[in-house]
Amino acid sequence: MTKATQIHPDKVRAYLATDYRLGHTSHDIILTVGQRSERLATLFADNAVNCGAFLTAYNPRGAIQSDAANDLAHAQLATKLMELELQAIEGSGSEDGTEWPSEKSFFALGLALDPAKEIGLHFDQDAIVWVGGDAVPQLVLLR
Repeated sequence: MTKATQIHPDKVRAYLATDYRLGHTSHDIILTVGQRSERLATLFADNAVNCGAFLTAYNPRGAIQSDAANDLAHAQLATKLMELELQAIEGSGSEDGTEWPSEKSFFALGLALDPAKEIGLHFDQDAIVWVGGDAVPQLVLLR
């Protein structure tokens, strides 16, 4: 994570406290920034990849948008990932104990860091969560 940022420290704290969920079932993989995920490591091995990115197009720059605007942005993100021929698992990001709404997201398997940052910037996001071969999620600030 970069030290110098334009993002308010409270937002950074919220991003670090968020649970990043892959899937919508009882078998979801929940990622926590800085903590290795054995289940994600297994998913990487099963899909012959060594990285991935958790991405959202919801609420650019952490500013609440309408449901319609968020749904449209989410659909555009889905299209972008399909164009890149990436396997993506739909999920969501949320922080327990807050009123901030859950944000629909995707985990893109095999997406390298630089292209993941480009997608995050394209959708005007403050940050992405990227995971390398060690299966430890990292918060990557984009501003």
